Amino acid sequence: MRCTHCGANIPDDQMVCPECGAEVQIVPDYNPLEDVIAREVKGSVEGATRPMQTDDIRRYRRDSLTQNVNSTRVLSQSEMDRIREKRRKGRKSSPEAEELRRNSRQKQQAQDRDESMRHRQGTDEIRRQRQGTDPAVKRQNTADLKSQRQQKRLEAAKRKRRRLLIALFCVIVFIGVVIFVAYQNSYTGMMQKGYRALQNNNYNAAEEYFQRAIIKDDSRPEAYTGWAEVYIDQDDLESAEDVFLDVIETQPTNAQLYQAAIDFYIDTEQQDKISALLNDCEDSSVLSAVSDYVSAAPEFKPEAGTYNEVQEITILSDTGGTIYYTTDGTDPTAETGTEYTEPILLQNEGEFEIRAIAVNANGIPSVVSSATYTIEFPIANAPAVTPSTGQYTEPTQITITVPDGYTAYYTMDGSTPDPSSSTTYQYSGPVDMPADTQTIFNAILVNNNNGKATDVTTRNYITTE
Repeated sequence: MRCTHCGANIPDDQMVCPECGAEVQIVPDYNPLEDVIAREVKGSVEGATRPMQTDDIRRYRRDSLTQNVNSTRVLSQSEMDRIREKRRKGRKSSPEAEELRRNSRQKQQAQDRDESMRHRQGTDEIRRQRQGTDPAVKRQNTADLKSQRQQKRLEAAKRKRRRLLIALFCVIVFIGVVIFVAYQNSYTGMMQKGYRALQNNNYNAAEEYFQRAIIKDDSRPEAYTGWAEVYIDQDDLESAEDVFLDVIETQPTNAQLYQAAIDFYIDTEQQDKISALLNDCEDSSVLSAVSDYVSAAPEFKPEAGTYNEVQEITILSDTGGTIYYTTDGTDPTAETGTEYTEPILLQNEGEFEIRAIAVNANGIPSVVSSATYTIEFPIANAPAVTPSTGQYTEPTQITITVPDGYTAYYTMDGSTPDPSSSTTYQYSGPVDMPADTQTIFNAILVNNNNGKATDVTTRNYITTE
């Protein structure tokens, strides 16, 4: 072997270098088993432990015999004592050599102690690693174990969450299918199918869908509106109107149906029928719900009847609005009627029929109301004429008494007075009686209002001198 200091060859039986005098360092024999054990322990800590096999140990021992031929040989204690004794006998001791050997022994002993300590520490390290008692390793193992457990918990939570999401998705899909099926067969679903059929001009299918919706809920107005639109699209407004009138007859307290019917009349420009519909309603809650469309029919004062004098007719409406009327017996409208602004004066004899409507603020006309008035002025008696019939010898004047509202007419040739005749005179004051002749004097009164004439008053005058 060679000296580690100067590199000189040292005989096998010597413990000191013959060149530099350095003592041969004795080191523990290399044990490959310990390397194997250390690697196995380290592998177990890193999660890659591989069990030790007997064949591996034998192979390491066999390899060590061939690989460490030139390594420092380890001597037993008896061999070391024998060699040292031989050296002491074969060599002369000197103080320097003795001091050198002593220092070498002390140094060797210190190195042996250090090596033994390291060996024990390595052995304890291996033992702790085997038993898992090394604090750092134990902490690392504990941390790794916690990390593994945490990872497993996270993975388990992910799997659980994934399963829950899948289950929730399935439940949502199932509920969606149920809702879709239920919706398709619901009132709203039937309505949508009906309108789709109506858009495609499939009137029979549309009518069937709307009727099926009515079966599901006959109190809602939408299905009746859709059914009516089937007829409206075919220009059959009468049948469309019957849809509402028939159901209102069976549900007279359903305000929604009344509103739907009103909307139908407005959309088809038949506002004049709204008041007729509401006039037949006796439910106050319905009338309150559709109060914006109520237009009360006008009332007349004085009431209809026969009167013998001029009359002023007043027209009123409880719901206000604008009043239109006619006096020729026709139904008034906002376009054809006369707007009522002041009382109507009936100053001629005859029969008069007044018809009127009231149009409220929303443009809804009321039903037509009417009143008939008959004006018959009384006929006065035949006029009083003075002097009476007789023979007169002195000039005399003839006088006719004329009441208010009348005009007197007379003739002096015996004919009946006629205001349109040239032989008839209008009385304006006393008339001179003709002299030396016989005169037939006839007189009448004519009513200034109706032109009716009274009976004739006749006087026969004879004058002589």
